[in-house]
Amino acid sequence: MEKLFTYGTLQDRDIQENIFGRILRGTSETLVGYELKKIKIEEEFGIVQYPIIIETKNPEDTIVGIVYEISANDLRKADLYEGMHYKRIEVHLQSNEKAWVYSVAN
Repeated sequence: MEKLFTYGTLQDRDIQENIFGRILRGTSETLVGYELKKIKIEEEFGIVQYPIIIETKNPEDTIVGIVYEISANDLRKADLYEGMHYKRIEVHLQSNEKAWVYSVAN
């Protein structure tokens, strides 16, 4: 199983149902040394702002999110959902667990 830290749309039940075919169960967790920003993405009906994390390495910068345990196949589905504006990176969470998270692609 893979661990995925989420902080935005992947927490939405409708999106989970659409991507994974089910609602995920997760636990609250904190990512340290990152801050939340917005990224503008051109969609079918115009420009939409989405959350994105940026590494700061400042221990005072934290993001509260949810960690889900998912399969490797589910992780590939999440990769497709996040698209070209996001890249998956491995991080250490406040609990010292390792997890995947989506960050800015450039």
